[in-house]
Amino acid sequence: MTPGAECVGAEESVLDAARRMTELSVGALPVCGTDKRLKGVLTDRDIVVKVLGKGKDPARCTAGELAQGEAVTVGADDDADVVVRTMAEHKVRRLPVIDGHDLVGMVALADVARALPEQKAGDLLQVLSGD
Repeated sequence: MTPGAECVGAEESVLDAARRMTELSVGALPVCGTDKRLKGVLTDRDIVVKVLGKGKDPARCTAGELAQGEAVTVGADDDADVVVRTMAEHKVRRLPVIDGHDLVGMVALADVARALPEQKAGDLLQVLSGD
């Protein structure tokens, strides 16, 4: 897990989120509401496919518009098997890590690859790369 993940506010523009991703050298940001609760995750792919690819203006589109539905998360004390299972089940490469309702970090496929045996990491990558 990478601790201390920064949120982008649900009311902030996608353009601002993209700038923050660039500054932080990350491909995803958790989206938090004014109540500081996690609303979802915004990825660089979301920006390209759901905003730019559809001709929307990233300065007028908000991060919250793309963070619909309940966020898939893991708990701070969940073990690696839970993380792998959650990523595979939901076909996501990044997961917010929460402690109660507080965002405490992000776990990415790269974290899994570094922490687990090659076979397990490879199996997860195969699942995530499939249709």
